[in-house]
Amino acid sequence: MSGDGNKKQFWKRNTAKVPGNIQHVYGAQHPPFDPLLHANLMKAGNKAPSTTTPGKPKKATTFQEFESITSDAWDVGDDDDELLAMAAKNLNIEVVMETANKVIENHSKLQERRQQQMDKMSEPDEKDRQEAHEEEEEEPDEEDEREEGADMTTDLSFSSETFPISDNRMVKSHSEAPVGSHKEVGVEQAVLHRQQSLPHRPTIPLVARMADQNTSGTPAMTQREASRLDKFRQVLAGPNTDLEELRKLSWSGIPRQVRPITWKLLSGYLPANAERRASTLQRKRQEYFGFIEQYYDSRNDEHHQDTYRQIHIDIPRMSPESLVLQPKVTEIFERILFIWAIRHPASGYVQGINDLVTPFFVVYVFEYIEEEVENFNVSSLQEEVLRNIEADSFWCMSKLLDGIQDNYTFAQPGIQRKVKALEELVSRIDETVHRHMQQYEVEYLQFAFRWMNNLLMRELPLRCTIRLWDTYQAEPEGFSHFHLYVCAAFLVRWRKEILEEKDFQGLMILLQNLPTMHWGNEEVSVLLAEAYRLKFAFADAPNHYKR
Repeated sequence: MSGDGNKKQFWKRNTAKVPGNIQHVYGAQHPPFDPLLHANLMKAGNKAPSTTTPGKPKKATTFQEFESITSDAWDVGDDDDELLAMAAKNLNIEVVMETANKVIENHSKLQERRQQQMDKMSEPDEKDRQEAHEEEEEEPDEEDEREEGADMTTDLSFSSETFPISDNRMVKSHSEAPVGSHKEVGVEQAVLHRQQSLPHRPTIPLVARMADQNTSGTPAMTQREASRLDKFRQVLAGPNTDLEELRKLSWSGIPRQVRPITWKLLSGYLPANAERRASTLQRKRQEYFGFIEQYYDSRNDEHHQDTYRQIHIDIPRMSPESLVLQPKVTEIFERILFIWAIRHPASGYVQGINDLVTPFFVVYVFEYIEEEVENFNVSSLQEEVLRNIEADSFWCMSKLLDGIQDNYTFAQPGIQRKVKALEELVSRIDETVHRHMQQYEVEYLQFAFRWMNNLLMRELPLRCTIRLWDTYQAEPEGFSHFHLYVCAAFLVRWRKEILEEKDFQGLMILLQNLPTMHWGNEEVSVLLAEAYRLKFAFADAPNHYKR
């Protein structure tokens, strides 16, 4: 009973000062609490605390009580009146009023300075307009040019001019300058300050543009990229494509314009002989839709309905949501995954396989569109085009899974072996990281299982996955063997962050939510280069895994 009493006292102790409560903010628009005007509150605040611990006076918060205070951050039993009264007792009213007056005075001076700077900036604009007007009268032939220049000047004054403000920040346009009453100015400045305090990040689409953009977000094609595109086209233009040469070019990334045909060739879906490709595509597409007619109606049969129901549940969990949740795309994915599961009874459908459809589908959609996938309505494509994309995605995904099917058979032995190999490899290349995870009892299977099951698709943005798969398609046994070294390089890449975490929970949260949202081609290229170095050192010497 005493233990229960101590626990109750622990949770309810000193609830008046727990973090998370709404605290009153004092400023120019909200004067501080005046105890002379709130005598009733003062009386209420001087009353003894109620019910929880009768007879015991409240103690002042000490550093040693920090844990007990923060443990009850979600307690909702606090009284706002009591907080106000406590604040009034601890504040010297003269000091408070003097501080408030200074804040108001500084605020007024700040507004005057800003108004003066606005006036100074507006004077040159008026002079420019007068000069432009005079020149228009003198040179009527250049009227259109002058009007265009005046428009540009106006645009620049509202978008690109910067001038210092006394609060040590730069106002980027006149639209940010204070206009109107003091109350409106206060609201506008608060909003602007909040917006400017947020870190600026470049907007990067889910799939890179033609230039396979990096994290800088620049879509313009460089001379080097144009040269690489020409080399790809030369290799692909021949009557018999040199697959070895194509693999060498593809290892460093494939330009978007030729990625669909290159993936189909490297995966073995299309033959190297150009004359046979059209007939092969026609035959394979007809074969796939033959499977649809033969098997898809059985999805509601008793022995198949569990498989179909699991697929139906998993697809909405995939990313990118803006693409996958389109009804047409959902139907296509359901058919692809169900037909694959029916035709591969050794494994059937396993969670994780659903993610492997997305890169193929997105790449083959880009064969027919120019805009970004997250803004595109797939149902606007012609029905025949959608059928071709669906069949091509099915066969290429099947080719991929043929090489890693032991990842998805009973007990998933392929993943078990790869996770064990990853643990041994990391223990050799970075013993400090390995021992750190051992110290806090982090098992590799707890985080690396998903890396193997989903081929890092849950750890990387889709644009990075597609770039990664360029190299996997070019690398012998890329999905089954080279992926191990990519995972090892990926883990060691976060060495600093891993070593900073000092408990099991912190390590697991980090390893399951690695900050790769703004990764691009540069980061993936470095990762692949490090993985290749590890492969070169260890692939042909498996005994190096072990001590």
